Amino acid sequence: MALVALGMVLTPGPNMIYLISRSIGQGWRAGMVSLGGTMVGFVVYMTMANVGLSAVFLLVPGLFVGLKVVGAAYLLHLAWKTLRPGGRSPFETVTLPKDSRSKLFRMGLVTNLLNPKAAIMYLALIPQFVDPARGAAMAQGFVLGGVQITVSAVVNTAIVLAAGGIAAFLAGRPAWMVWQRRVTGTLLGAVGVKLALDAPAPANA
Repeated sequence: MALVALGMVLTPGPNMIYLISRSIGQGWRAGMVSLGGTMVGFVVYMTMANVGLSAVFLLVPGLFVGLKVVGAAYLLHLAWKTLRPGGRSPFETVTLPKDSRSKLFRMGLVTNLLNPKAAIMYLALIPQFVDPARGAAMAQGFVLGGVQITVSAVVNTAIVLAAGGIAAFLAGRPAWMVWQRRVTGTLLGAVGVKLALDAPAPANA
């Protein structure tokens, strides 16, 4: 579970892009406040999944398929925005308004609640690691969710703290910035295509 969570958090997505932009534009403290919001978003997903939201997707498979289609389209949109001529890298410095801590927290929360990667993690991936022979499925779900949240918090904290230094490093090396943008866009596109190919598959019990 920890390895799966690590792979997911290291794949560029809405959370990473938002945290990097805030850390670069407003400092690491703003990045950490935003990260707090994203972590609460994970807790919300974990709670909903474990109290029965996943059962709704099992009863109405079309909703789950629809979620994956929307998620795939969103990731492909992010990939195009990154790879198109004139696209931007998440590490490029931009001028952002100085938002309050409460707004930073709310934006982090909303970004994660609308993040298709988070939905897929809790509604499709984590349930695969639940073993009914090992006890209560709900308790296992919360433990596995706790592992995912811990991994995400550690990795994203490192990203927040390192974002400014990485941006400064890349700013002095334009060729590196181009390749970083290409790699980011390609990864986003690959995840989007994979999600689109898997979309017809219903949720597993």
